[in-house]
Amino acid sequence: MTPADELRAAATKLRQDAEAAHRASPAPWTVTDERVVRCTDGMIVADRSSTDHPAERADLPYIAAMDPTVGLALADWLDFEAALIVRVPGAELRGRTEHALAVARAINSPA
Repeated sequence: MTPADELRAAATKLRQDAEAAHRASPAPWTVTDERVVRCTDGMIVADRSSTDHPAERADLPYIAAMDPTVGLALADWLDFEAALIVRVPGAELRGRTEHALAVARAINSPA
């Protein structure tokens, strides 16, 4: 698989996952005083309401920040980088593309 193929595959997977997440839990996502992440229609995305331990709810701001709009933006960026590699000889050697490939490889790796 070429670097461009890796980027496009990750973009496709991420876009599908983000669109599915948005249908289930529309963005934006916010952290509430109840220690939950809620989507725009009020559904709970993540719940840490049963714990008072700060370490057990430290991920809530991160989860809220990574709502489906971020996934779609990342997918667009990965597609952009894939197109750039194809159009510009040697583009895959740039540092920015290496960062994009690191993201793509994390998305493409089996969970």
